[in-house]
Amino acid sequence: MNTSRIYKERIIGLLFLGAFLCYGIGRNLFESQNNSEQLTGSFLIIINSIFVIYIGIFLRKTIKSYHFLVANIYLFTRIIEAIALSSILVNLIPTVNISYDLGYHIAMFSLGVGSIPMCYVLYKNNIVVNWLAIWGIIGYSLLSLGFLMELFGNEWSMYLLIIGGLWEIIFAVRLIARV
Repeated sequence: MNTSRIYKERIIGLLFLGAFLCYGIGRNLFESQNNSEQLTGSFLIIINSIFVIYIGIFLRKTIKSYHFLVANIYLFTRIIEAIALSSILVNLIPTVNISYDLGYHIAMFSLGVGSIPMCYVLYKNNIVVNWLAIWGIIGYSLLSLGFLMELFGNEWSMYLLIIGGLWEIIFAVRLIARV
């Protein structure tokens, strides 16, 4: 992988891994009945959203020299993802009770849709090794399909997100290790 062509690659890798941890732990704590755990979970969910936006910003800087429109679409979908993931926090308002999963489903669908063309640009311009870019295209396509189905009431997302989720972890580790 030509990591010199990826803007701030180690930071992006750490942000990917940090986002996984912050949202996973944060969502678990947020669903607790304990107020301090809910507040800690809220904080971690906000940190996750900040990480997600920075991933979009940094990868946009890489992609824009190859395809300006795809770079902007990617950043835009990352912003949508960040907002949708944070939408769970409106449940802190006592009179509000929305689905904890709706924002997550919208966020993951947006992530998938925006990441497919991003991975294509990575592939087309040999920014990462071909197998990794192709894996990303396939993984995010399946992830998008799974969460689109989820939005229509078909519970398939958990089966179809695995390949995309694993891609993010491998991509992050490769960026950090500069392999």
